[in-house]
Amino acid sequence: MGRIISIANQKGGVGKTTTAVNLSASLAAAEMKTLLVDFDPQGNATSGFGIDKNSLELTIYNALIGEVDLKEAAQGTEIEYLDIAPATIDLIGAEIELMEGQLREQRLRRVLDKAREDYHYIIIDSPPSLGLLTINALSASDSVLVPLQCEYFAMEGLGQLLTTIKRIRGGWNPGLQIEGILLTMFDARNNLSHQVSEEIRAHFTDQVFDTVIPRNVRLGEAPRHGKPVIIYDIKCKGARSYLELAREVMENRGGD
Repeated sequence: MGRIISIANQKGGVGKTTTAVNLSASLAAAEMKTLLVDFDPQGNATSGFGIDKNSLELTIYNALIGEVDLKEAAQGTEIEYLDIAPATIDLIGAEIELMEGQLREQRLRRVLDKAREDYHYIIIDSPPSLGLLTINALSASDSVLVPLQCEYFAMEGLGQLLTTIKRIRGGWNPGLQIEGILLTMFDARNNLSHQVSEEIRAHFTDQVFDTVIPRNVRLGEAPRHGKPVIIYDIKCKGARSYLELAREVMENRGGD
């Protein structure tokens, strides 16, 4: 039975899509059959694999509204064990349509439950907001991974996200767990990065991943080339960090 993990933080610029793309790629590199669901209307995870959004005929939107099965919307990538369910701006329309539907908070769960048997991991890149799409992502997930940047205001919005998780548990998904908090954009030369890291680890203790994602030029360049960083430059610090994060995720929960 595949494990479903949402990558969520309503604060933008924290490395959410970078984490979704590169964690998915790293899990697949470990020969874990993985599906990345781009659930953000911006479609940045889709672009991160070099997919031309203008050429797409089927996306996660079509599966969400019941036009097609998820298998029809998903497509392969250059990484053997990795598929992606792409997204375009059409996904904004789905949020509006879901407002009037029954079980509107659980539509994505119904789509993904059918795919659990086909994958070890399903990773959801959720939008940088706490709207209906994010609620759907959290309601469909076994756990949520929270990227948190090592900068001022790192805790900004985290309390709101934790409150939302509590609401999801109380309403639509009582089993939702926190997979972990991932420190991103860490600059070892910057005292502030060390201070933020220490503060977060002191406050959340064992909920914080050992792996830290550094500020890394190659990691920032990779999306412009339409490649995850392990394909773009597997020797760089960013690639090594995401491979280490994948190892932690597999050790924490297993791949079965």
